[in-house]
Amino acid sequence: MMEFAPVILFIAVVLVLLLGYPVALSLAGTALIAAGIGVATGTFDAALMTAMPNRLFSIISNQTLVAVPLFVLMGVTLEKSRIAEQLLDSMSRAFGRLPGGLGLSVTIVGMLMAASTGIVGATVVTMGLMSLPAMLKARYNVPLATGTICATGTLGQIIPPSIALVLLGDVLSNAYQQAQLSMGIFNPKTVSVGDLFAGAIIPGLILVVLYAIFVTVTALIQPDKAPPVEQGEVSAGELLASIFPPLLLIVAVLGSILGGIATPTEAAGVGALGALILALFRGTLSIAQLREIALSTTKTTCMVFFILIGASMFSLVFRGYGGEELVHEMFHSLPGGAMAATFVVMLVIFLLGFILDFIEITFVVVPIVGPVLMAMGVDPVWLGVMIALNLQTSFLTPPFGFALFYLRGVAPAEVRTQDIYRGVVPFILIQLAMLVTLAFLPDLATWLPDRLYQ
Repeated sequence: MMEFAPVILFIAVVLVLLLGYPVALSLAGTALIAAGIGVATGTFDAALMTAMPNRLFSIISNQTLVAVPLFVLMGVTLEKSRIAEQLLDSMSRAFGRLPGGLGLSVTIVGMLMAASTGIVGATVVTMGLMSLPAMLKARYNVPLATGTICATGTLGQIIPPSIALVLLGDVLSNAYQQAQLSMGIFNPKTVSVGDLFAGAIIPGLILVVLYAIFVTVTALIQPDKAPPVEQGEVSAGELLASIFPPLLLIVAVLGSILGGIATPTEAAGVGALGALILALFRGTLSIAQLREIALSTTKTTCMVFFILIGASMFSLVFRGYGGEELVHEMFHSLPGGAMAATFVVMLVIFLLGFILDFIEITFVVVPIVGPVLMAMGVDPVWLGVMIALNLQTSFLTPPFGFALFYLRGVAPAEVRTQDIYRGVVPFILIQLAMLVTLAFLPDLATWLPDRLYQ
């Protein structure tokens, strides 16, 4: 019975989360109860819990994780200061007269918002409040409008600089070193957040292009679904003034990381300061807004680190019960080797994406399965990009996708839930096609990091 204790522990955590308890407390509380039962029955070594203080210290002293509050600050500033709203207005006036022009504008602005916020909920809600009323007023097909907003909102999972990729990169880095040590490699190679950023660029941009092609083709074949919109003229200077500053900010942050000029943490600091300066010069930053930005950033950062502490305690107890060995045996017993094991992991992550946010999955699931997969020869950058794409697809999939719930919460009453579900189906198919393509063409994720970092 005790050999299945890790499985029971994992199922118990999922059930507690389904009951609606806070994630961090669910992870830590379930782990402590399981450890207490194990100590009382003599099946768990209490000395293992003495490693927890060192784990907490490693979290608070982790320089990479300092990028999280800075990237959050950057994204919240761009969101609260209405920079994205001004950008969408200029884009829609410039391209609205084209077939599907408003949908293309939403796709491009959503991509920039996703890159700057990196949080699916924030992007979907912001884009829903800004663009859905305009698309409905322009008599856009409701499923097409809602599907476009949900799909572009989830791009925050894959397009760097993204908080999801920062957290995933840090976890994969530790898992990769652990995998090499388990293979007897005592001078292990490293994988960084910058590697993951570079690996995600090409798949992310391909997705954006595919979304744009779908919207354009739909508008050309069925013009009534995405009619042209007359919203007045916009000068080239006005359009450039709205696009150039946020785009320059994102390129500067990402370029400094990929070029090796700055670490992700340093680049995040530049991005946060740049977003504040941009909002100040636009005249959209007041004391009240600054206070709101600070509170929102603090709440999000506290949530991330609280979950990380709970997940660290959970993984410690999981390993104490022999969970890592159980996963290792299970994967190695699968027919098909590393590819079959990766498929199983992707399926589990996809299903967990219905009930857990990317932060919980990154901190709970990846540390368990990552070292085993990488010890089997799976490339860490490719694995990270596949996980990000997989979660992005999961967040879009009815009936439990997070992005659908976020949009439902801000959509007008006349927008039916089934319209949202119908609207995301084509984008889910695009996502799945991208996942399959990446599975058989891993160079899409590994080519750019190899060229940049040799």
